[in-house]
Amino acid sequence: MLRYPIELTPDDNGTYLVTCPDLPEVTTFGEDAATAAAHASDAIEEALAARAVTGRELPEPSAPGPHWAAIGTRVELKLLLHRRLRAAGLSRAELQRRLGWQRESVDRLFRFDHASRLEQVDAALRAMGEEIRVEVRAV
Repeated sequence: MLRYPIELTPDDNGTYLVTCPDLPEVTTFGEDAATAAAHASDAIEEALAARAVTGRELPEPSAPGPHWAAIGTRVELKLLLHRRLRAAGLSRAELQRRLGWQRESVDRLFRFDHASRLEQVDAALRAMGEEIRVEVRAV
């Protein structure tokens, strides 16, 4: 699970202002630190999705600080898929050709708001010579 560092700043109305140094466009708030971190996770996922649509950089999380917000596993896999495709110098059209899928099926893999099945993401990565490995760790 990717954890992005966040900064919690107490506001004058008893809430916390949340920002993310890795994604300057992320700004949200919460009534307490836990709620603020939960809102930050949603805001970070939205910021990454917006960056993916526009072709902007999808940064790795920097060194974690005292506060962090995690992104969901599905979003992390789609983020990984974006990065791997770019690193391999492949287009979506080439991935479509390798998979033998319809264009819309491939495009959905890259939309963060679409609940792609794990098997589909796995097939796309395999078509690029990659594989998914699962690891469970104590938190």
